[in-house]
Amino acid sequence: MLPGRLVDDVHETIKARIMDHAIAPGARVSIDGLARELGVSPTPVREALARLESAQLVVKEPLRGYRTTPLLTPAQLADLYRFRLLIEPWAAATAAERATPDGRARLKTELATADAPESETYAAYRAFSAHDARFHLLLAELAGSDQVREAFQRTNWHLHIYRQHYHRGIGPQALAEHRRIADAVLACDAQAAAEAMREHLELSHARLGEETHDGPR
Repeated sequence: MLPGRLVDDVHETIKARIMDHAIAPGARVSIDGLARELGVSPTPVREALARLESAQLVVKEPLRGYRTTPLLTPAQLADLYRFRLLIEPWAAATAAERATPDGRARLKTELATADAPESETYAAYRAFSAHDARFHLLLAELAGSDQVREAFQRTNWHLHIYRQHYHRGIGPQALAEHRRIADAVLACDAQAAAEAMREHLELSHARLGEETHDGPR
C-alpha cells in the first residue's frame, strides 16, 4: 500500500493543474506522462485520478483513459444555482432557528479564521475554497438535515466555480456576504438569514456571469 501522503500530494498537484487550466478542460490526461513529470510510479497517479473522477474533475472513457471534464455551460451553471437557491436559503433560515450553542460557536470560529486569497492561483485559493465549502456545509449541518448536506456536498460546486473563473476580488466580497449570513443566523433571525443567503447566491451567480460572458480564464 502506498503512503497516504504520497497519494495526497499527487492528488493535490494534479488537481491544481486542472484548476489552473495547466491541464485544459476536455484535455486527455496521460497517466504515464504525469507519473514521469512528478517522478512517481503510475499507481499514485491512478489513485489520484480516481479521486478526481469522484469530484467530477476528470472522466474515465472506455479504452481511452482519462480526460478532464469540460467547463460548465451557462445552462449548467444556472441549473447549479437554481439547485442551491432551492435548498440553501432554507438551510440558513433553519440554522437560525435550530443551531445549538456549540453550533453557533463553530460558526463564529469559521468566520474568524477565514481569509481571502492573495493571488489568483488555485494554491492561493485552496484555503478560501475550503472555508467556502465548510461554511455552506456547516449551515446545512446546523439546520439538522443530513440529506440536504449530502446532496449539496455531491455537487462539488466550489471546484466547478473556481474552474469557471476566479479573480481575487471575489474572495473579499464572498466573505462579507458570509458574515452577513452568519450575523443573521447568530441573531436567530430566520428571515434575514434566508434573505442574506439568497442575495449571496444571486450575487455569486451574477459575478460568474459577468466573468464567463467575456470568456473563460
